[in-house]
Amino acid sequence: MLHGDSYLISAVEKIALVGVPEWDRNRPMPPRALVLCPPGLEAQVFPPAVLDQISRSAALPWGIVDPSKWRESPEQTSQAEVIISTWGMPGLDGEFLQAAPALKAVFYAAGSVKGFVTEECWQRGIVVSSAWAANGIPVAEYSLGTILLSLKRFWHFSRMAREGDSTRDLHVPGCYHSKVGLVSLGAVGRATARMLHPLEVVLLGHDPFLPGEQAAELGISLVSLQELFRECDVISIHTPWIPATERMITGGLISSMKEGATLINTSRGAVIAEDEMIEVLRRRPDLSAVLDVTYPEPPAQDSPLRSLPNVILTPHIAGSLQRECARMGSWMADELRRFAGGEPLRYGINKAMLEKMA
Repeated sequence: MLHGDSYLISAVEKIALVGVPEWDRNRPMPPRALVLCPPGLEAQVFPPAVLDQISRSAALPWGIVDPSKWRESPEQTSQAEVIISTWGMPGLDGEFLQAAPALKAVFYAAGSVKGFVTEECWQRGIVVSSAWAANGIPVAEYSLGTILLSLKRFWHFSRMAREGDSTRDLHVPGCYHSKVGLVSLGAVGRATARMLHPLEVVLLGHDPFLPGEQAAELGISLVSLQELFRECDVISIHTPWIPATERMITGGLISSMKEGATLINTSRGAVIAEDEMIEVLRRRPDLSAVLDVTYPEPPAQDSPLRSLPNVILTPHIAGSLQRECARMGSWMADELRRFAGGEPLRYGINKAMLEKMA
């Protein structure tokens, strides 16, 4: 039963359920689910195992539908009671919601929902859930890998080795008792902290929204942004891009970093004042910047970020890619199960939360 609504099984629907043993045909009809996924991503986000997982909580009368073609099949949109989607989700504006009068919930097998939620969506009471936490796992893994390499000054030594210089007498922090700074301690920042905990690093964090007792449980000492940049050997940014954080990481902060320190950004490029960062990196060849995100993205062809020797660029690969995407689909299938069973959601998002999220 879905939030008290009764789904009566017609004769046609009973016939349709033959051969679906995982659903008890004596129970009320499961909600009709519309699965939206751009062509080419189906096998990544919604492989057969995930579709089977979804089918245990919902009826799938339409298979997987291209989200760009929702207007071409109005009967699907009008009958859908839940949507399970991923990248390419249509905006929940007045037009879409008018075409989807039965819609009660959207389960988004990707990260940020800001690209499609609207005021009309909240007013209508549509439940929204996102796989942001699942998408954060590979970001934390990427952060862990780059932090460990940075503590060995991998980027600097790699550059030296290519130039034929085998000098090793530079300052190399290593892991033992070195300071790692985490800017913002949301899901990704906390996951990164947990991964770092066994490695005997000293964790400093900056997050005005995280209570001190929760930081202490993670083994993190909360400090000011200025102290974090001044004290840490590696700094990893996990800040959501909201008006309050745009250009938050200034050239002054980066200029205050220790000799040989590394800055890592896997959040959004706009949280760094990139013009100021470029100026500092030109003056401070001892610093390194590992940037998985930039603003704009990708950087312009003539951007100094492409040519500065102490900048390492990756093309936004920290988040879920290929096989990792199935985790997001699976988590949303499990969230659908909770919704269909009247259980509390784990990853539900409301309007107030969204103001502080990426």
